[in-house]
Amino acid sequence: MEPADQDRRPAAPIGQIGPASAPHPLGPSPRAPEARPRSFNNLTLRLITAAVLVPLVIWVSWKGGWVFVGVVTAFILLGLNEFYGLIIAKGATPLRLLGNLAAVALPVIAYVGDASLATSALTATLLTLMILQLGKQEIREAIASISETFFGVIYVAWLLSYAVSVRFISIELERRFGAPVDPEVGFFYMILCLAAVVCSDAGAYFVGRKYGRRKLAPAISPNKSVEGAIGGVLTGGLMAFVMKLVFVAFVPGELSRDLGWGASLVFGMVLAAFAVVGDLIESVLKRDAALKDAGDLLPGVGGVLDRIDSALLGIPVMYYLLLAYYWTRS
Repeated sequence: MEPADQDRRPAAPIGQIGPASAPHPLGPSPRAPEARPRSFNNLTLRLITAAVLVPLVIWVSWKGGWVFVGVVTAFILLGLNEFYGLIIAKGATPLRLLGNLAAVALPVIAYVGDASLATSALTATLLTLMILQLGKQEIREAIASISETFFGVIYVAWLLSYAVSVRFISIELERRFGAPVDPEVGFFYMILCLAAVVCSDAGAYFVGRKYGRRKLAPAISPNKSVEGAIGGVLTGGLMAFVMKLVFVAFVPGELSRDLGWGASLVFGMVLAAFAVVGDLIESVLKRDAALKDAGDLLPGVGGVLDRIDSALLGIPVMYYLLLAYYWTRS
């Protein structure tokens, strides 16, 4: 800088060295000290949360029965009410009570009934929603109230209730295809599905951090990259393959016999791809509501909906992949 430029600087207040807005030339920028610890703490919290949830989910999946149905129902209710929180942040008023009643019914029906009963429950929910609008004084909210409440039931409760269908899929397979299936085969399929979906998130995160260059969906989630998505898909396929290996080596019986090695790899990659899409869908909803997280129940993750967003698509896809796979073998 030329001396003339220096002369035009405003004088510094007494006790202050240099201009108020100029940082010390050898000092760090004001935000620099905060960035690294914040990232490290968030990753640590994520790992702690995973260390608590993963053994619990494995045990519940192994236990099966009403214990599994109850835990799935709890996740549905937590996720649904976080979704309704996004709706409220937009200024709308969903019918929480009716939505929660339908949410409880769907996993129970998936366990004791069949798909036709679940469809009947959804039909009854929609009809009730429409009838309730007739008693409202403010009819300008009718369309929004019906749409938002019902979409929450479909998006969270209907999709996640497929976890019950996957866990107890042996009944469906025997009914459809007549071949005897180990009654506990759903435990293997559930763990393989969750491993592919959850680990695809981790793979996308670490690969994207190191190699991410091209934005995947900048208007939706600026931090996600094409390279990270590819890494997530490959990680999901690898972890599905590893789960097949673990069950063959360490789990008694032949739960993993029907699903071949190649099929395990392909299943994992397909599930991981849908997990990426599921994550983006929730990002759209949060961005529309101008919220960073759907909740704050899980340290380092956010809310339950932030944790299950990938599984909401992955689990139903697993169910239909299995039906298609057994159909080709029948």
